[in-house]
Amino acid sequence: MEITQLRLQAILVAILLWFIDIPRVFADVGTATSYNPPYLPTRCPGYDQDQLPGNGLFLAAGNGIWDNGAACGRRYQLRCLSGLRRPCKNGIIVVEVVDLCRTNPCPSTLVLSDKAFNAVSKIPNTKINIEYQQI
Repeated sequence: MEITQLRLQAILVAILLWFIDIPRVFADVGTATSYNPPYLPTRCPGYDQDQLPGNGLFLAAGNGIWDNGAACGRRYQLRCLSGLRRPCKNGIIVVEVVDLCRTNPCPSTLVLSDKAFNAVSKIPNTKINIEYQQI
């Protein structure tokens, strides 16, 4: 009798979980490198020194997310996943697209300002694996 009650409770919990709206994360995985000043001029219209995010957390988009310039001003939440010699710092940052990657081919999905890169990586001037999503 006790086993039957446990099974019934397990089934009820499974049904309940099925109907609960559990938030799901739909993040992309890519790579990030860093770039140093000067950050101007940019390919995004209207960006001058006063219009760059004051916290220094911004990026140049790789071709995959540039979207013919439509990426300008988009914000992404990202975190470091892995890289050589355990470079990741814990934490998530929010960055804004202010430019197109300046090299062809671009070395990574996202090219972070030095301040943004230092916020997620313990090791400067390396390539890291990241998880990112537009917010």
